[in-house]
Amino acid sequence: MFDYYLFDLDGTLTDPAEGITNSFIHALKSFGKEVPSYEKLCTFIGPPLHDTFKNQLGFPEDSIKDAIVKYREHFSVKGLFENQVYDGIEQMLKELKNRGKHLLVATSKAEEFSIRILEHFKLASYFDFICGSNMNLTRSSKEEIIAYALERCGNPDKKSVLMIGDRHYDIEGAHQNGVKACGVLYGYGTREELESAGADYIAEKVLDILDI
Repeated sequence: MFDYYLFDLDGTLTDPAEGITNSFIHALKSFGKEVPSYEKLCTFIGPPLHDTFKNQLGFPEDSIKDAIVKYREHFSVKGLFENQVYDGIEQMLKELKNRGKHLLVATSKAEEFSIRILEHFKLASYFDFICGSNMNLTRSSKEEIIAYALERCGNPDKKSVLMIGDRHYDIEGAHQNGVKACGVLYGYGTREELESAGADYIAEKVLDILDI
């Protein structure tokens, strides 16, 4: 049914909780801010960094860039590898490639970091393109990133494209681009969040993606 599969990275291909939470802790401590609970920090996995620092952590607009610099001080050295691939991911990617499908990554994470992570875990070769945000915080919304990914693969028929991710941003970004979306429940979004966003499909487990 689909020929192009766009994958979110955090919470969909890999579990980045340790690296992301440690990077937020580093940034918050640098500004003398109170560190939320681990459970609260995990809710920051998925959205663009700018949005999280502004809307969830209350940083004023003029200090957000500095906060992201502090976040990346930890993430760029240690945090991106404080990460693990979900069980079954490589098997699922290999099977999709065997079926002749085109695979891409569409993530709000900086593209430079995304490439390094996927190369580290030896998954980069499965993807035609790895598409993420720019380091200067441009092209950071999921709508923009999905549009960029579609452009890079030649703007295929949108009926042949499926976006796969664990948060409502993935579902909404896909629909804003006129493509269908599958929400996954093994990441950081709930069924309620994904269904409320209008997910066309729900995959409880990694290998369920192969049945869609």
